[in-house]
Amino acid sequence: MDPPDWLERRQVTVYAVAVVLAVGVGVGRPGAASWIERLIDPTLAILLYVTFLQIPFVRLRRAVSNGRFLAAALGMNFLVVPVVVWGLTRFLPGRPTVLVGVLFVLLTPCVDYVITFTELAGGDAEQITATTPALLFVQLLLLPAYLWLFVGREVATVVEAGPFVEAFVSLIVLPLSFAWLTEVWAERSVRGDCWQRAMGWLPVPMMGATLFVVIASQLPRVRGSIVGIAAIVPIYVAFLVVMPLLARTATRSLGMDVREGRALVFTSVTRNSLVILPLALALPAGYELVPAVVVTQTLVELVGMVALTRVVPAWLLPGPDEPAAGMQTG
Repeated sequence: MDPPDWLERRQVTVYAVAVVLAVGVGVGRPGAASWIERLIDPTLAILLYVTFLQIPFVRLRRAVSNGRFLAAALGMNFLVVPVVVWGLTRFLPGRPTVLVGVLFVLLTPCVDYVITFTELAGGDAEQITATTPALLFVQLLLLPAYLWLFVGREVATVVEAGPFVEAFVSLIVLPLSFAWLTEVWAERSVRGDCWQRAMGWLPVPMMGATLFVVIASQLPRVRGSIVGIAAIVPIYVAFLVVMPLLARTATRSLGMDVREGRALVFTSVTRNSLVILPLALALPAGYELVPAVVVTQTLVELVGMVALTRVVPAWLLPGPDEPAAGMQTG
């Protein structure tokens, strides 16, 4: 058993330790949140760099031409998800700021750590990577339209392109470029090959580090708003349950293979909270609760993603040699 495989078999333990440590720091040292928060983007960038290194670029080039997966990802995120979100938010209490926060985060598909979670679950991470430009561009166009439709023009006008573009460059373009350069170096140099092999140790530890910095930095934001945002936790949990089931249905309807199906599940359920948070923090007076609503989704989602990396391959979309009761009929 090689070292990365050894680590992947123990990934849940690594993540559990990271979450426990993060909660301890978030509760015991809330004053550290501001400087830990500065580590989120660089930690995510390193995580995505080592994830991209696991994807041979010849497969990534092939993934770009898969129009069926792109259409499925766009359809799930921008046709199915808004309907599900509209239905789930009917149960929210009549607080416009809470509704705005939920819409901000649930209507925007993730373009960063979804790639890593897909890879950990045995999904087609190169397909997710190939769709990120389209997902980012379309959400930037449609988020104002959905906000206008659900809550009115006043909120729709606050959406700006800047955070989306900045996140795409720093979290996708740069790590992907460095990964490509590393692959070229590894093909031409023994030292480069050693470097690439060494990086194979890092996806699981870096995911643990990402869980730590996100939870430790954001937990203090939520603690003071527990009462105001308690009602939204069941909505986030319901979203984590409903979307994978709908994505599995779409996978079977479209005749996708298992790896594509797992990728569709993760792009359908994982949200863009780390990019949306700066938008939430920049909202005008009267929307002070929105960042806490967004952060709550992040915390719920991270726990859910760790669970889904096991549930999806073991039960929801098992491989041909892994029969599961949920897939034996129909």
